[in-house]
Amino acid sequence: MTLYATLDSPLGELLLVGERSATAPGGTALASLSVPDQKRGAVVQEGWTHDPAAFAGIARQLRAYFDGAQDPFTFAAVPRGTDFQQRVWAALEAIPYGTTTTYGAIAAAIGAPRGAVRAIGTAIGANPLLVVRPCHRVIGADGSLTGYAGGLERKRLLLGLEGAVPDAA
Repeated sequence: MTLYATLDSPLGELLLVGERSATAPGGTALASLSVPDQKRGAVVQEGWTHDPAAFAGIARQLRAYFDGAQDPFTFAAVPRGTDFQQRVWAALEAIPYGTTTTYGAIAAAIGAPRGAVRAIGTAIGANPLLVVRPCHRVIGADGSLTGYAGGLERKRLLLGLEGAVPDAA
Protein backbone atom coordinates (compact mmCIF):
# COMPACT_ATOMS: atom_id res chain seq x y z
CA MET A 1 0.00 0.00 0.00
CA THR A 2 1.40 3.38 -1.00
CA LEU A 3 1.01 6.15 1.57
CA TYR A 4 1.63 9.85 1.20
CA ALA A 5 1.67 13.08 3.15
CA THR A 6 2.80 16.65 2.58
CA LEU A 7 5.07 18.75 4.73
CA ASP A 8 5.71 22.49 4.62
CA SER A 9 9.40 23.31 4.32
CA PRO A 10 11.73 26.13 3.22
CA LEU A 11 11.78 24.38 -0.19
CA GLY A 12 8.01 24.51 -0.54
CA GLU A 13 5.50 21.78 0.17
CA LEU A 14 7.31 18.43 0.21
CA LEU A 15 5.51 15.32 -1.00
CA LEU A 16 6.45 12.30 1.10
CA VAL A 17 5.63 8.90 -0.38
CA GLY A 18 6.18 5.65 1.45
CA GLU A 19 5.19 2.11 2.13
CA ARG A 20 4.23 0.33 5.33
CA SER A 21 7.16 -1.68 6.68
CA ALA A 22 7.32 -3.97 9.70
CA THR A 23 11.05 -3.26 10.05
CA ALA A 24 11.08 0.52 9.51
CA PRO A 25 11.13 2.81 12.54
CA GLY A 26 7.60 4.20 12.83
CA GLY A 27 6.30 1.53 10.44
CA THR A 28 6.82 3.52 7.22
CA ALA A 29 9.72 3.33 4.76
CA LEU A 30 10.22 6.43 2.60
CA ALA A 31 10.10 5.77 -1.15
CA SER A 32 10.17 9.34 -2.43
CA LEU A 33 10.60 12.91 -1.25
CA SER A 34 9.72 15.49 -3.90
CA VAL A 35 9.60 19.28 -4.05
CA PRO A 36 7.14 21.33 -6.13
CA ASP A 37 7.93 21.38 -9.87
CA GLN A 38 10.72 18.82 -9.46
CA LYS A 39 11.97 17.12 -12.62
CA ARG A 40 10.69 13.53 -12.48
CA GLY A 41 9.17 14.23 -9.04
CA ALA A 42 6.42 12.06 -7.65
CA VAL A 43 2.79 13.10 -7.97
CA VAL A 44 -0.10 11.68 -6.00
CA GLN A 45 -1.67 8.73 -7.78
CA GLU A 46 -5.16 7.29 -7.59
CA GLY A 47 -5.28 4.58 -4.94
CA TRP A 48 -2.65 6.14 -2.69
CA THR A 49 -3.66 6.69 0.93
CA HIS A 50 -3.20 10.08 2.58
CA ASP A 51 -1.78 9.24 6.01
CA PRO A 52 0.21 12.05 7.67
CA ALA A 53 0.47 10.06 10.93
CA ALA A 54 2.46 7.37 9.10
CA PHE A 55 5.15 9.98 8.39
CA ALA A 56 5.29 11.59 11.86
CA GLY A 57 8.83 10.40 12.65
CA ILE A 58 10.10 11.23 9.17
CA ALA A 59 8.52 14.69 9.33
CA ARG A 60 10.08 15.30 12.76
CA GLN A 61 13.55 14.49 11.39
CA LEU A 62 13.05 16.67 8.31
CA ARG A 63 11.92 19.62 10.45
CA ALA A 64 15.00 19.15 12.65
CA TYR A 65 17.20 19.18 9.54
CA PHE A 66 15.63 22.42 8.31
CA ASP A 67 16.15 23.86 11.80
CA GLY A 68 19.89 23.12 11.51
CA ALA A 69 20.29 19.64 13.02
CA GLN A 70 23.31 17.88 11.56
CA ASP A 71 22.40 14.37 12.68
CA PRO A 72 21.88 11.95 9.82
CA PHE A 73 18.41 10.76 9.01
CA THR A 74 17.59 7.46 10.67
CA PHE A 75 14.37 6.44 8.94
CA ALA A 76 14.20 3.56 6.48
CA ALA A 77 14.04 4.01 2.73
CA VAL A 78 12.47 1.71 0.17
CA PRO A 79 15.32 0.11 -1.80
CA ARG A 80 14.78 0.98 -5.46
CA GLY A 81 17.04 1.60 -8.42
CA THR A 82 19.59 -0.27 -10.48
CA ASP A 83 22.78 -1.63 -8.95
CA PHE A 84 24.68 1.32 -10.45
CA GLN A 85 22.18 3.85 -9.04
CA GLN A 86 22.37 2.17 -5.62
CA ARG A 87 26.18 2.51 -5.64
CA VAL A 88 25.98 6.17 -6.64
CA TRP A 89 23.28 6.88 -4.03
CA ALA A 90 25.34 5.14 -1.31
CA ALA A 91 28.21 7.48 -2.22
CA LEU A 92 25.85 10.45 -1.88
CA GLU A 93 24.84 9.29 1.59
CA ALA A 94 28.53 9.25 2.59
CA ILE A 95 29.04 12.97 1.83
CA PRO A 96 29.32 14.68 5.22
CA TYR A 97 26.90 17.44 6.23
CA GLY A 98 28.26 20.88 5.36
CA THR A 99 30.62 19.67 2.63
CA THR A 100 30.48 19.29 -1.12
CA THR A 101 32.05 16.92 -3.60
CA THR A 102 32.22 16.58 -7.35
CA TYR A 103 30.85 14.14 -9.91
CA GLY A 104 34.42 12.96 -10.55
CA ALA A 105 34.93 12.25 -6.85
CA ILE A 106 31.70 10.23 -6.78
CA ALA A 107 32.97 8.24 -9.78
CA ALA A 108 36.23 7.53 -7.94
CA ALA A 109 34.37 6.60 -4.76
CA ILE A 110 32.39 3.87 -6.53
CA GLY A 111 35.30 2.65 -8.66
CA ALA A 112 33.88 3.97 -11.92
CA PRO A 113 36.16 5.46 -14.57
CA ARG A 114 36.49 9.25 -14.58
CA GLY A 115 34.69 9.26 -17.95
CA ALA A 116 31.56 7.93 -16.25
CA VAL A 117 30.67 11.37 -14.92
CA ARG A 118 27.70 11.71 -17.25
CA ALA A 119 26.31 8.34 -16.04
CA ILE A 120 26.97 9.49 -12.46
CA GLY A 121 24.98 12.67 -13.17
CA THR A 122 22.11 10.65 -14.63
CA ALA A 123 22.00 8.38 -11.56
CA ILE A 124 22.08 11.40 -9.26
CA GLY A 125 19.27 13.00 -11.27
CA ALA A 126 17.17 9.86 -10.72
CA ASN A 127 17.53 10.13 -6.91
CA PRO A 128 13.98 9.83 -5.53
CA LEU A 129 14.95 11.09 -2.05
CA LEU A 130 15.93 14.73 -2.39
CA VAL A 131 17.32 16.27 0.81
CA VAL A 132 17.57 12.88 2.53
CA ARG A 133 20.03 11.44 0.02
CA PRO A 134 22.07 14.64 -0.36
CA CYS A 135 22.56 15.04 -4.09
CA HIS A 136 22.55 18.79 -3.44
CA ARG A 137 26.12 18.37 -2.09
CA VAL A 138 27.47 17.43 -5.53
CA ILE A 139 28.84 20.38 -7.51
CA GLY A 140 30.84 20.89 -10.66
CA ALA A 141 34.62 20.38 -10.70
CA ASP A 142 35.01 24.15 -11.09
CA GLY A 143 32.92 24.79 -7.96
CA SER A 144 29.79 25.76 -9.87
CA LEU A 145 26.33 24.71 -8.87
CA THR A 146 25.21 22.25 -11.49
CA GLY A 147 22.00 20.34 -12.11
CA TYR A 148 19.55 19.69 -9.33
CA ALA A 149 16.14 18.13 -9.98
CA GLY A 150 14.58 20.54 -7.47
CA GLY A 151 16.13 23.61 -9.11
CA LEU A 152 19.37 25.48 -8.47
CA GLU A 153 17.77 27.95 -6.06
CA ARG A 154 16.75 25.07 -3.79
CA LYS A 155 20.23 23.56 -4.11
CA ARG A 156 21.73 26.90 -3.08
CA LEU A 157 19.29 27.13 -0.16
CA LEU A 158 20.19 23.63 1.11
CA LEU A 159 23.93 24.28 0.79
CA GLY A 160 23.46 27.61 2.59
CA LEU A 161 21.54 25.90 5.37
CA GLU A 162 24.48 23.52 5.79
CA GLY A 163 27.08 26.31 5.54
CA ALA A 164 28.55 24.85 2.34
CA VAL A 165 27.73 27.42 -0.37
CA PRO A 166 30.47 27.18 -3.03
CA ASP A 167 32.08 30.38 -4.27
CA ALA A 168 30.82 30.07 -7.83
CA ALA A 169 27.09 30.13 -8.53
